[in-house]
Amino acid sequence: MAKPSAVSPVPGPTDFRAVASAAAEAIYTWDTRTSSYSEVYGRMRDLWILLPDGSNPWTVLVQQFEATGVNAGSFVNLAGQGAFREAKSESLTCDEQLVKVRERPAPWPGLHVCTVRLSVLDHTLASTNSYSAPVSVMVNCPPAPSAPADRCVMVAFYASSDRIVY
Repeated sequence: MAKPSAVSPVPGPTDFRAVASAAAEAIYTWDTRTSSYSEVYGRMRDLWILLPDGSNPWTVLVQQFEATGVNAGSFVNLAGQGAFREAKSESLTCDEQLVKVRERPAPWPGLHVCTVRLSVLDHTLASTNSYSAPVSVMVNCPPAPSAPADRCVMVAFYASSDRIVY
């Protein structure tokens, strides 16, 4: 089995679509052969920028990351199987293209919602499983007062089926 390419950090441009796509890929990509669960979770925590109003607490990050199918306990079992996961964006739908966003627009200018459909490959020493997974990514960009002046940042993602925005 080939080792997946290293996951680069989410880019910091003002192209919210590029940020959302890169974040979705990073959320679903991990490798038990080179990283511990703490390192994988730490990378997710580094991507998730807390908002001043507290609307995206760490507890939501934990719930949504576990909705991708991995938690501390399963990661240990997967490590024993030499498991790793790769994800690539297949499609991206953002803002007014999403029915739920048209019905309920973002509460401030600069907050964007994108739903990314990923092509995911789960590898173990014994098998490979492929599937498609949606993840909704919230990206905060200028001119939002809570965004950095020069780039967009991920402020939330939703991987559980009841929270994905279509």
